Amino acid sequence: MGNLVVKDNALIEASHKLSESEQRLILLAIVKGREFCDSIEQLTGKELAIHADDYMQAFGATRQGAYKALKQAVLGLFEAKWGYKYVNDKGKTVVRYERFTQSAEYVEDGAEVKFMFANAIIPMLVELERNFTTYEITQVANLQSRYAMRLYEFLIRYKTSKKLEITLEDLRFRFGILEHEYKAMGDFKKFVLDLAVKQINEYTDITVKYEQHKKGRTITGFTFTFKYKNKPKAEKQLEQRDENTADMFTQYTDAQLARVVHSKKFIADYNGLVSAQNPANQSSSAWVAHMVAWLKKDPNNFTKRPLQEYLDDEQAQRF
Repeated sequence: MGNLVVKDNALIEASHKLSESEQRLILLAIVKGREFCDSIEQLTGKELAIHADDYMQAFGATRQGAYKALKQAVLGLFEAKWGYKYVNDKGKTVVRYERFTQSAEYVEDGAEVKFMFANAIIPMLVELERNFTTYEITQVANLQSRYAMRLYEFLIRYKTSKKLEITLEDLRFRFGILEHEYKAMGDFKKFVLDLAVKQINEYTDITVKYEQHKKGRTITGFTFTFKYKNKPKAEKQLEQRDENTADMFTQYTDAQLARVVHSKKFIADYNGLVSAQNPANQSSSAWVAHMVAWLKKDPNNFTKRPLQEYLDDEQAQRF
């Protein structure tokens, strides 16, 4: 399956409350749908099948974890809605809501889910000639916050200017945050905004920062600016290698290896190999990059347990 996500900007800027797994399922379906359907007519009524292997390959999950996530996601999508604002012919702002899907199907103890996109969303996904955004699904594969996934999309929408100015009201609307949720700015920044920025800076191809807009002492909006990270020389030399292709020594993809080395058991078994002063101990992303490279270079140093046991293990807390 391909890797490129394409969305109409109106859908990027829409409001929804999809969980991480629901957003991931949507992304996989967009990629697969565009592979087989070039037109609105072809995608209308088209049942899309997403297999656990698709989820495993894209997001580094175990087979059991992948199907559990897919089952929850396909049912969640069937109940979910997305909304957008427009001004009617009387000059009034209207908020309209639509469904994501018109069907949902899964097989008990199976490894596949199926669904059809609702008619209203299909023009946002195919036959796009202008005002659309593209990015690689691998850029959001390691994001664990639904707000981080959404904020990344908001920002990549402005690839040219690398700047997004937005009111607090509009940002909350796009995130799907209800009026009673995160009312205190401290909570909004801690659990939504700063968490999203931290994950984007650690796990994607951009670094972002923001400034607050104030009216008196009240925060009314934000200006986000971002830049693309410089690729290390070694990474540039290896960029032609498909990171979703299993490594010849470990038989696991890069995304799966990232989960392996950040599992609680792996860290407990091998953190003694890295000194406290080593840069790999400065952040989760540095640890993952260092240990994945080491594991691929010399897998014989990591034989205390089967790699699958680490892959199935609980992930350690990010630092």
